[in-house]
Amino acid sequence: MITFIIFCIVIIIQIFYYSFLFGKFYFLKLIDLPKKKLGVSIVICAKDEAKNLENYLPEIANQNYANFEIVLVNDGSKDHSLHVMQQFKEEYSSDYLTIEIIDITTEKSKGKKTALSKGILAAKNEYLLLTDADCKPVSKEWISEITCNFTKERTIILGYGAYRKIKNSFLNKIIRFETMLTALQYFSYAKSGMAYMGVGRNIAYKKEEFLKTNGFNDHINIISGDDDLFINKISTKHNTTICFTKNSFTVSEPETDLYKWIWQKRRHISTANHYKKIHQFSLGLFYISQILFWVLPIILFIRNNYTILAIILISTRFIAWYIAIYKTAKKLDEKDLIRFSPIYEISIIFIQLYIFIRNMISSPKQW
Repeated sequence: MITFIIFCIVIIIQIFYYSFLFGKFYFLKLIDLPKKKLGVSIVICAKDEAKNLENYLPEIANQNYANFEIVLVNDGSKDHSLHVMQQFKEEYSSDYLTIEIIDITTEKSKGKKTALSKGILAAKNEYLLLTDADCKPVSKEWISEITCNFTKERTIILGYGAYRKIKNSFLNKIIRFETMLTALQYFSYAKSGMAYMGVGRNIAYKKEEFLKTNGFNDHINIISGDDDLFINKISTKHNTTICFTKNSFTVSEPETDLYKWIWQKRRHISTANHYKKIHQFSLGLFYISQILFWVLPIILFIRNNYTILAIILISTRFIAWYIAIYKTAKKLDEKDLIRFSPIYEISIIFIQLYIFIRNMISSPKQW
């Protein structure tokens, strides 16, 4: 009886998240906003990213935008990243595009937050658009699509950073499904006035927001968090909005090694215990309900208790869940993830459980 009651509560929680909270994003209709002519600084930090810089910097330089600069920070690279930056500056500098290079030697390199801070402080424009060296915009309208969301009040824009699709790769689908589910959450929380994170692959904010809150100083010694901890600190229900037009997406190179991806996620998840308490509680409640949804029915079926009612509840949850996944996948151009999404969900839940346990034992200390 107690197990069934707990399962009923779990279903109610799951339906609340998938239908009501997440519905604030996936039911949202796109609004055609007028383009703005803001001065924009694109800030990119790179550490041993020479190949990616060669491939992706031209995609950023060729944006259909009349007033922007690119600030490149070489964060103590041991490869020829600095040389690639210098060649790029020589080739692409023009009347409408200025390129600034900041070189941090290996001895002075103190992690991405320090490097990013230097890039932001060097930026000449008030409006900042941040991405990573292994990212490229999916269209030439990327800057326009993101910046048209800026208003007098809305000074923080959260975008979507997708990962490149790799055929016949289960790991690739797991990575992309987890990325999509994370976006569903942070977009929905932002629309609810409770933004808690963004992704450094595609995020924009006014330089004023960075300066008035002392940037990353409050968490400079935490290896991750230049995107989520910063947004968690500065975001309010008034100053943050989202951008999910398909021309505003960036796409990155995904990990192809499971161990490396798990290590990457361990670093990212390690910042969660520094979130505001309300975010820790809400995100924790959702994850616990995810685990219990898959575990409790097994107990009920083994005991042969409330089997028919349990099936009805499971079906109800799956309807709410499928609507959320289907509509989100269409919005974020991840439709190929729909077919086997229950398998991806189960995989991610238990990978996250493994990461949580590993981080409890030993938290990542290096970037």
